[in-house]
Amino acid sequence: MNVEVLVCGKNIELLNQQIEEHHPSIVIVSDEEDRVKVNHDCVYAGQDAIVAVIKDSSSVLVVNALVGFLGLRPTLAALESGKRVALANKESLVACGAFIDTSKIQPIDSEHFGLWYLLQERPISKMIITASGGAFRDWDIKKLQNASLADTQKHPNWSMGQKITIDSATMVNKMFELLEARWLFGEGQYDAIIETKSLIHALIDFKDGSTTAHFAHASMQLPIAYALNQKMDVNILAHVDLLKIGSLEFREITHERYPVWQIKEELLKNPQRGVVVNAANEAAIELFIEKKIGFMDISKHIITAYEKFDAAPKNVADVFIIDKEVRSYVRTRV
Repeated sequence: MNVEVLVCGKNIELLNQQIEEHHPSIVIVSDEEDRVKVNHDCVYAGQDAIVAVIKDSSSVLVVNALVGFLGLRPTLAALESGKRVALANKESLVACGAFIDTSKIQPIDSEHFGLWYLLQERPISKMIITASGGAFRDWDIKKLQNASLADTQKHPNWSMGQKITIDSATMVNKMFELLEARWLFGEGQYDAIIETKSLIHALIDFKDGSTTAHFAHASMQLPIAYALNQKMDVNILAHVDLLKIGSLEFREITHERYPVWQIKEELLKNPQRGVVVNAANEAAIELFIEKKIGFMDISKHIITAYEKFDAAPKNVADVFIIDKEVRSYVRTRV
């Protein structure tokens, strides 16, 4: 598989390793000052460069694993250019799902890949995804307000980026994934539960009373492999050995530990309003990182913004307008 373009945030060391391995024609970094650190002759910087290169590239597949709302424009640019998108950028569908042709999208988050993998031509009752529970799943609830940024990064199962690890701790990440599932698979019943070992990624309850589950070791390799080639006859991952696992533990996602969960059902009924939740979440996380609010205040800001901004976007332009208004509102409340 030829890699035409590589895009990087700030991990230039890893980027240079990938350049040496994949030999891309073009490289893009987040910040202008990092261009000189890249071992390549054709380096651009910034979001506008990402969009321009996507439109000009000859590639038929774009893998979008950017973090946050900034990943939306590249998704739109890829689809407008007739390309398929292997999507791990949650915010594209959360904020703009009503205006995105999901037939051109292959999900590569493990939960949505798991649902896709399990789908059969049988009547479905409910689609379920799993959550790890985040850094604070075992904490005394009374101590959560005093949780620090460093505390949020102590994920029990794996190491991820700063924002997504915070989103895991608040359960915003899982609410976003439910919204994604709603846009990807259509109207229906969706829910999430905590599975502490992160070995089951998705389950489907069928109307006949049976339930199927997708087991796999947590890895992006399998979803990406299927995005590249939907016929897979080689081994990608080691199988889950249930005898070595011994047992699994499931928990309910409660409002007390994860306050944002209280708007989950209403949001799934009004998925166009995901843009409000996403903007409020990103603004609140910035305030938390700046130590202007506490950890539990992130959910409070999201819920307050959701209650205030009750209009759904009518088009893509509205999505960007509402995003800006909500961010400003959240930041001015401090």
